[in-house]
Amino acid sequence: MIRQLLASLIVLVVAALAWVFFVPGSAAILGGYGIHLPFGPSADERPTASGGPGGGQSGRPGGFAGRQTNVVTTPVTLATINDTLSAIGEGTATRSVTVTSPAGGNLAEVLVRPGQIVAAGDVIARLDAEAEQIAFDRAQLAANDANTTLTRTEGLASSSIVATTALTAAQLAAANADLELRNASVALSRRTITSPIAGTIGLLQVTPGNYVAPQTTVTTVDDTSALLVNFWVPERYAASIALGEDVSVRAVALPGRDFQGQISAIDNRIDPASRTLQVQAEIPNDDRALRAGMSFSVSLSFPGEQYPTVNPLAILWSAQGSYVWKYDAGKARRVMAEIIQRNSDGVLVRAELTPSDAIITEGILQLTEGADVTLLEGPDGTTATAQATQP
Repeated sequence: MIRQLLASLIVLVVAALAWVFFVPGSAAILGGYGIHLPFGPSADERPTASGGPGGGQSGRPGGFAGRQTNVVTTPVTLATINDTLSAIGEGTATRSVTVTSPAGGNLAEVLVRPGQIVAAGDVIARLDAEAEQIAFDRAQLAANDANTTLTRTEGLASSSIVATTALTAAQLAAANADLELRNASVALSRRTITSPIAGTIGLLQVTPGNYVAPQTTVTTVDDTSALLVNFWVPERYAASIALGEDVSVRAVALPGRDFQGQISAIDNRIDPASRTLQVQAEIPNDDRALRAGMSFSVSLSFPGEQYPTVNPLAILWSAQGSYVWKYDAGKARRVMAEIIQRNSDGVLVRAELTPSDAIITEGILQLTEGADVTLLEGPDGTTATAQATQP
């Protein structure tokens, strides 16, 4: 029984000594009850009736039983987030046409080759047109004869030699002959396949000598003087995208080369499945290095958001949330700091901090609000204070 009482007494004494040495403000609490320890705070640090040391304002010494805590600080820096958007896009020609045969017949000749640059109206191929040429010549002869008859009849009618009905019949015959000539001209022109736009010829789908049915694909023509890059951006960037905004793209097939362009079109709705917005950028392609169908890495720049960045070791938690200790002229000041983003080199926070403020990173577990601290290493924040007070 005596041994158990002795062991209990030793445990109580050890616990009391630990409380005195390791709990901040313990000596001040004992002083309030009239118990003054020889190793406790000095007389001017003991609480008085006004609640503070030596009759001043209330405050508690930091560290062990009135001793100042040694601390190390690091500066606050500013970091910008959401200032760059990267996306993957696909290139298409500004204009692309599939050239088809307007009529059926044997393909007589092809006058272009794949990759050749043509102008609008250039002949790509011709169909056999002998029958159509004969019909055109016959219609032209008939039109010439009808017009000659009309001219002669008009002269006779002016002399009242022929009746008015004869003049009317001659005018009708000439008009019908002109229509037949136009019809034959259209049929003959349809034997020639031309490019409707300026651009680059694609692979040929037909060869001379074969019969080509109407609407058969002959080739494609792509206008790649500029390229349209289609890409998709997250919904949260929808309000930041604007027409004419500069973009930078890099083709996977052309590493090391950056191409500059501008946003030319923005879709009018968000895709409900992917929650993304389709955007189109126009990229000049003067040297024809870019091709339709290429994949691109697209980069856009935005103003972004700036936040103070602190050392990850400085973050502490309380019932009110996360906070840090700021070194302020030899004192420790608690600053609430809402975490915005964690990075490998720092934590972005929303807090009342300015660049170069000194944040305590070592010795933080022994601090209380307003505690006296001794700076062993790191900035003291005076540079930031001086800069902030300059006019």
